[in-house]
Amino acid sequence: MPGTSPIMSHSASARSHTSGIEQLDRALERDPDAIEPRFVRASLLREQGLFEQAKRDYLELLQRMPTHFGALNDFGTLVLKAGYRDAARTLFAEAVRHHPDNPMGHVNLANLLLQLGALAEARVHFEAALRLDPEHPHAHRGMGNLLAELGDETQARRHRDRGFAAEPVTVSPYRGEGTPILLLQVVSAVGGNIPTGYLLEDRYFQTTTLVAEYHDPATPLPPHDLVLNGIGDADLCQNGLHAAQALLARTTRPVINPPGAVRATGRTANAARLRGLADVVVPRAVALPRDTLSGNEAGAALARHAFAFPLLVRTPGFHTGRHFVRVADAPSLAAAAAELPGEELYVIEELDARGRDGKFRKYRVMIIDGRLYPLHCAVSYDWKVHYFTADMAQSAEHRAEDENFLQHMDDVIGARGIAALERIGATLGLDYAGIDFATNERGEILFFEANATMVVTAPLNDPKWDYRRPAVERVRAAVRAMLMDRARRAIPC
Repeated sequence: MPGTSPIMSHSASARSHTSGIEQLDRALERDPDAIEPRFVRASLLREQGLFEQAKRDYLELLQRMPTHFGALNDFGTLVLKAGYRDAARTLFAEAVRHHPDNPMGHVNLANLLLQLGALAEARVHFEAALRLDPEHPHAHRGMGNLLAELGDETQARRHRDRGFAAEPVTVSPYRGEGTPILLLQVVSAVGGNIPTGYLLEDRYFQTTTLVAEYHDPATPLPPHDLVLNGIGDADLCQNGLHAAQALLARTTRPVINPPGAVRATGRTANAARLRGLADVVVPRAVALPRDTLSGNEAGAALARHAFAFPLLVRTPGFHTGRHFVRVADAPSLAAAAAELPGEELYVIEELDARGRDGKFRKYRVMIIDGRLYPLHCAVSYDWKVHYFTADMAQSAEHRAEDENFLQHMDDVIGARGIAALERIGATLGLDYAGIDFATNERGEILFFEANATMVVTAPLNDPKWDYRRPAVERVRAAVRAMLMDRARRAIPC
């Protein structure tokens, strides 16, 4: 999902920051049932990242006024950021139920539904928001995302034009002390961006986000100490990467993940340049027209590229298993291809990644400033392995295996595999990226994909995930250190 259609809070940060906690506390001492002071206090706590304190205030406010739109909406943004999607969905739904004429509520609920894959429900709420406010930029952006998901790129572009043209630049608040590092983040309107919400800490950085396709080339770039090219999907975002490369040719500041380097990380491009690396097994991958795969020429086309069944077919530009299928035999291919969106599809050789126990494992390692950091080991009985849909929450055994990987990556992968991962990282040439892979009995790396869009999020507030927190924090700290170091070297003393 694009990072450019955020869940929006209801409160105005300026008002929150002009109202001190002590003043609000005095007001609540005089009148514990006062609604507005408690809402402003909760908003200020939320904006400062104080989850538990803000949660307490929102709950106390909603006990007194269960229909308060700001509390329902902003509490929803708070719990969603912490990873509680079900709770956020309930809160946003209540905001819409009690305030059906507020377009913001519909947009926030719709964006969450879109993240959850509930496309039909999301569309209902995007359409409701646009009926209420035909020019609502975030409703247009969200509708553009949804239509792109459905394969209607023409209408998606129409909504993106209305959602981004007037507001291609947004500035996030800085909540640290002293002078912030000014970070310019360049993103694409079509999605395929690095999920940076957890990684760009507002205690250190003031982030300005610029949408590459809609920034006027004649307009100077916003002030910045360094640049993060947040466009990560080379298959989906070629236009955005071209626009970003032209824009960033005008800066003299450091650029993290230069667009030219990202452009070389498409799925078929990676397959071509990584094949031949020592101890890396790379599946064949080729892009073919969907009409070819769903028609009578499919067999001949596959034979030309030496494919055999079973094989994998997916639509470019989608992740987390969306529009990605396993095709067991020739008779199943036409139907599978016909159901996938897009004019072109990837055909990918299937690698047998099953262990001796019949389970599939997908490891993810992040590469940050040239170093490897383990992020997860997902274990599943299904070939399509993704951490949050694998058998992790239900299986203590699988979580123990994940924990062992996070604490002893070198032992789990072995020296041969670690060296192979380092070769992959050096070939990619990115400052920030991730590699998804499995291993075989010989210690080789079975390569799945590598790009800059790999998601890093905080573990849920559940004790079962406590073992993951140190590893995730090491990734976050490594990103912070890289950005601060690059900025420090570029800023004159």
